[in-house]
Amino acid sequence: MNIVDSFADISRFVALRRDIHRHPELGFEEHRTSKLVADLLREWGIEVHTGVAGTGVVGVLRNGTGKHTIGLRADLDALPLQEENRFPHRSTHDGRMHACGHDGHTTMLLAAAWHLSRSKDFSGTVNFIFQPAEEMGKAGALKMIEDGLFDRFPCEAVFALHNFVTGSVGDFALNHGPLMASSNTWRVTLHGRGTHASLPHTGIDPVGATIDLAQQLQSLLPRVVPSTERALLAVTQIQGSDAPNVIPDVAWVGGTVRTFSVEATDAIEHGVRRLAAGVAQAHGCTAEVTFRRASPPVVNHEREARFAADVMREVVGAGRVQEDYPAVMGAEDFAHMLRARPGCYAFIGNGDGGHRLPDHGPGPCIIHNTSFDFNDEIIPIGASYFVRLAQRWLAQP
Repeated sequence: MNIVDSFADISRFVALRRDIHRHPELGFEEHRTSKLVADLLREWGIEVHTGVAGTGVVGVLRNGTGKHTIGLRADLDALPLQEENRFPHRSTHDGRMHACGHDGHTTMLLAAAWHLSRSKDFSGTVNFIFQPAEEMGKAGALKMIEDGLFDRFPCEAVFALHNFVTGSVGDFALNHGPLMASSNTWRVTLHGRGTHASLPHTGIDPVGATIDLAQQLQSLLPRVVPSTERALLAVTQIQGSDAPNVIPDVAWVGGTVRTFSVEATDAIEHGVRRLAAGVAQAHGCTAEVTFRRASPPVVNHEREARFAADVMREVVGAGRVQEDYPAVMGAEDFAHMLRARPGCYAFIGNGDGGHRLPDHGPGPCIIHNTSFDFNDEIIPIGASYFVRLAQRWLAQP
């Protein structure tokens, strides 16, 4: 591997990553983490801007006379999960943990900022973007953009990495188009007239209507989305009465929709609304539909994706970069940044769990699992990618 020499000893950054892991914070509550990031950037002589979209931080590093600009992004927030690991750097907060590796993403970008601030081996402007609230549909990326991110900190292109269970430790995976799906949530609330369960003829049962609707929604996609396009509608929530002998006034069903195009999302939303209205009428109920579009699909820009892949091959070798990785149904709000600026999102292999420490939890070491832990072996790899990406981008004619 062609790792940046500064990362021969990463013990400082391993300790930093584990400190962040011990103190997870949820979206828009990343006060300690943001302060830690800002303090380190200032210590390294980087211009720091805090309070972007609340708890976001942007570090600006300029050098030389180069006119090019680049944005490198990492996410700060954790998840509302109870950690099952028992190693020393486990979460100190019940009900919160870094189960997605954002502690590692933040550390990789900080390591890159540290090296570039020391070496000054580039000419141009690097914007280090530390984003709040990526998880739980809070759209921290969109909030940063609305708060003037790209007006205040011009970026010709933006790039980000996410650890993933792809290939071996440190392998890269990306493609030149849609890489991750849109994230949308929906809920249909059916209003009837409650009564005692022993007297159903005296009421209007919204629970039966909800069950009927849930079954019909399971077969909606083939009727509204072309078979050549991937999409998903999942029914994940149903709520009726709180008591076994009560037909409630209201029941609801909800879930998620994932697509790779706005057109497919539009068609599914229309189908959900049409089915809800029809089923409600058939049961004598009324329907209230909410359909929330949390983030659009993550769609890489071809030129920037090819550029990023070339840098990845420089860091890890051609055999460890998969440039035609199939799109996944997971979602990421970096999609908003890719709609505002050209760029590329990519995965870096976290391994198969071989890095597990003693007292690791019993679950699989994959993201959004209560036994997850970021693999510290990939810190120098991801940091080297960010460093060389900035150097190569800013060196363009």
